[in-house]
Amino acid sequence: MKCKKAPKRFDSINVIPFIDIMLVLLVMVLTTATFIKQGVIPVELPKAKASKKEDLKKEISIYVNAKGEMYFEKEKVNAVELEKKLSQIDKQQTVVLRSDKESRFQDFVTVMDILKRLKHEQLYIVTKE
Repeated sequence: MKCKKAPKRFDSINVIPFIDIMLVLLVMVLTTATFIKQGVIPVELPKAKASKKEDLKKEISIYVNAKGEMYFEKEKVNAVELEKKLSQIDKQQTVVLRSDKESRFQDFVTVMDILKRLKHEQLYIVTKE
């Protein structure tokens, strides 16, 4: 009579393949997190002798203080004068708006309305981090 062997008991788990997979995933997460933190993948740009530096136009600054006073390049103006000055500059010119946090929202909207009416496309609003 033949004796049947009892099936082998499953007492332990081999964790070495599991650890290998976890290490690969950890490397992938750390690499991705580095790219996300920097925001861009670092590249070194090639050099050219015949390159032409583009002439950058100076940005125009508009300020609105807490009292609602508007300034065009540090010169105090009202809404009509601001519109007149903005109509004289190029539509592609960069306009930077710095509005005091204590100023009325209506003053901010007035400046934005003037810029929209004059079809200015390059607008930046400066805030504090």
